[in-house]
Amino acid sequence: MIDVKIAGPGCKNCEELASRVRAAIERLSIQATLVKVTDYKEIAALGILMTPGLVVDGKVLSQGKLPTEATLESWLLRAAGR
Repeated sequence: MIDVKIAGPGCKNCEELASRVRAAIERLSIQATLVKVTDYKEIAALGILMTPGLVVDGKVLSQGKLPTEATLESWLLRAAGR
């Protein structure tokens, strides 16, 4: 099971990233926990300087942009060991 965190205050791009990640997890049939982090102190503690941020298994993979669906799928498959 992989641990996925979406970091951001709830802006349009943050919601879009969450939607893309959720869809990729379902499409790939990956076991994952998906958590939204909206508290600024928690976001900073994750190492995110710009939102939206994506953290998978404790590693910051993206911040300040929306990764493509193909990129998200690649990252999630790698994290899941496939």
